[in-house]
Amino acid sequence: MEIRKTSIEGLIEIFPRIFQDERGYFLETYSVKAFADAGLEMTFVQDNLSFSKKGVVRGLHFQNAPFAQGKLVRVITGKVLDIAVDIRPNSPTFGKWESFVLDAERANMAYVPEGFAHGFAALENSLFSYKCTNVYDKDSESGILWNDKDLAIDWQIINPIISEKDELLSTFSTLNK
Repeated sequence: MEIRKTSIEGLIEIFPRIFQDERGYFLETYSVKAFADAGLEMTFVQDNLSFSKKGVVRGLHFQNAPFAQGKLVRVITGKVLDIAVDIRPNSPTFGKWESFVLDAERANMAYVPEGFAHGFAALENSLFSYKCTNVYDKDSESGILWNDKDLAIDWQIINPIISEKDELLSTFSTLNK
C-alpha cells in the first residue's frame, strides 16, 4: 500500500497494490498493519455506501464533536472528484481544501480525518464507500454550502444535481463565526 501525504496535515491519499491476472484482480482496501506502519491508527465503527448518478454533488458534510468522524473513502464503481476542507480552527491550513479523483480502476482512496468537511462530485455513475471512525448522530450533523464563494471549489460539474438539504447549508464564513 502506498500512502501519500498532502499539503494538509492528516489528509492522505492511498494507493493499494493491485494483483491482476487473466482471472481478474485482488487488492486490500484496508489493513490495520499497513495503516499502523504509516502512523495511521484509527478504529472504524461504521461502513456506509451510496450510489450517485453522474452530475450529483454531495456535501460538504461533517459531524460536530463528540460525534466527529474520520473517513476512509473510495469508489467501488465509477469516478468522483472527492473534496476535503480543513475546518480545524487552530490548523495552519484552516479553510484550505484538497481534491482527489477517486477512480474504481485505480482503486485509490483518501483518508479524511476528523475536523474536515467532506463532499464529492460524481464524474460518472458511482458507487461510493466509506468507513467511519464514529457513528452517525443526526443532531451532530452539519455542513458548508457546496458552492461557497470563499472556498471557490471547482467541482468539475456543469449544472450539478444538489439535494434540497445541501442547498440550505451554511456558508464557510457563517460557520466560522
